[in-house]
Amino acid sequence: QVQVVESGGGLVQPGGSLRLSCAVSGSFFSINAMGWYRQAPGKERELVAAIGSSGGTNYGDSVKGRFTISRDFGNNTVHLFMNSLKPEDTDAYYCNARLRMRIGGPIYDYWGQGTQVTVSS
Repeated sequence: QVQVVESGGGLVQPGGSLRLSCAVSGSFFSINAMGWYRQAPGKERELVAAIGSSGGTNYGDSVKGRFTISRDFGNNTVHLFMNSLKPEDTDAYYCNARLRMRIGGPIYDYWGQGTQVTVSS
């Protein structure tokens, strides 16, 4: 049983900062990548930031230069450092873990329950 657990959401003023953390636990062979997505009601889920097993990163256009993703795959954890937050960053943020369950096997996506980030004065 794999669990993906997020933490760190909340209310912050425009221009402020927040850190989100995500930890994956359970039985799997390796982490292929982990990342964060966000979704507003009625909209599609969009990429915020992702980091692969080799350390390569990918960011959504709207967060480049403001957000930074880092990994601690030894502890099966990623962090998202969000700076210069704007009201339009208000969303539910979901952690994604792409896991290989066995050597040479396929990769599966696992999702957390989501954590709310609200940017408002």
